[in-house]
Amino acid sequence: MYTHMVPGDTAWLLAASCLVAMMTIPGLAFFYGGLVRARNVLSTMMLSFIAYAIVSIIWVLYAYSLAFSGTGYFIGNLAKALISPLTGVTPHTVVGTVPEFIYCGFQLTFAAITVAIVSSAVVERVRLRAWVIFVVLWTTFVYCVIAHWVWGQGWPRYLPKLLGLPPPIDFAGGMVVHMTSGFSALMLALVIGKRLWYGRYPIVPHNITYVLLGAALLWVGWFGFNAGSAVAANGQAASAWLVTNTAAAAGALAWSLATWLKEGRVPASAFASGAVAGLVAITPASGYVDVPAAIIIGAVAGVLSYYMMLYRIKKGLDESLDAWAVHGMSGLWGSIATGIFANPKIGGVAGLLYGNPAQLASQILVSLAVLAYACAVTMIIAKIIDKTVGWRVPEEVEYVGLDIAVHGERGYDLRT
Repeated sequence: MYTHMVPGDTAWLLAASCLVAMMTIPGLAFFYGGLVRARNVLSTMMLSFIAYAIVSIIWVLYAYSLAFSGTGYFIGNLAKALISPLTGVTPHTVVGTVPEFIYCGFQLTFAAITVAIVSSAVVERVRLRAWVIFVVLWTTFVYCVIAHWVWGQGWPRYLPKLLGLPPPIDFAGGMVVHMTSGFSALMLALVIGKRLWYGRYPIVPHNITYVLLGAALLWVGWFGFNAGSAVAANGQAASAWLVTNTAAAAGALAWSLATWLKEGRVPASAFASGAVAGLVAITPASGYVDVPAAIIIGAVAGVLSYYMMLYRIKKGLDESLDAWAVHGMSGLWGSIATGIFANPKIGGVAGLLYGNPAQLASQILVSLAVLAYACAVTMIIAKIIDKTVGWRVPEEVEYVGLDIAVHGERGYDLRT
């Protein structure tokens, strides 16, 4: 561990942390809020704001420590619980070349957006108290565990070696953030069930302008998400910035083209969703791949997520805002693609195309383990909440909308 901090690295991580925080509030809030009906816009946006606030507290109390302290194969320890001078962290404590306080804060923003993404599965029908409990339990028992596995000192650093494989690589959260949240959303949707009238009457987005605004905030914030994960102001961060933008553009254009070929039109929501799919897919690879690979990764993600969305609709599954199709499936593709396209001249790790098939095998192995754990534990948490406090609001509340029933306010009040 370095014993000194570099001002340039510190300044960049401070800025990157602000960009990632913006991705949740207001980026994801606007993106999801525009996709629901007008009577639920406030309640949907509040799910992201509430998730951010709760994670902000539990992260500094104990979650950061569970994820990033200790060398346990499964989970960390509480050595840095209540992060402060009381637990040995001061303004002079460094991680790499940055103060640990801002490293903790940077990781906090990742945890917050991860659980906020899962709200895709519960919009327009969830009890607020059930969501609050879920955020605490899921962050503790799913996110912290997987973050420790992949980014801490968990078993993926050791077990693949027994099979002759290198450790997996996940530069900015394809496994930890997107696969975990996307597949957890799928499990949650299976437990909670469909919205009233789903499949009988059209349920369409009420404000595509919000969707585009949210997508723009996510796109810009993602530069902090990926380039900030270098935890330094260096060439790898610069490369990550460029491939992030490239993959987003490729994903947006690919989803738009797929929609045009199938439907003869290009909805603005398709362009926005494709951009997010490209951003998701490049996330694990962003510190390891070059621009040509980014174009392929983003374009494949746009088409893949579009057809996964159509598959979800065909099966009648109300995973309402497509976290599974966009984050789960593009995250899985991105993790696998990292093992294919990793260029040793970019991040020092070689993938399949550079003579190292073992890296691809490691990516697949750990990805499957992450998916299995996230799905199983999310299902358990969801069923416990369903059997205790209950997930669903009463039918009459769902009918009138959660904005008035839960918050006592309207997103749009034209009477004033």
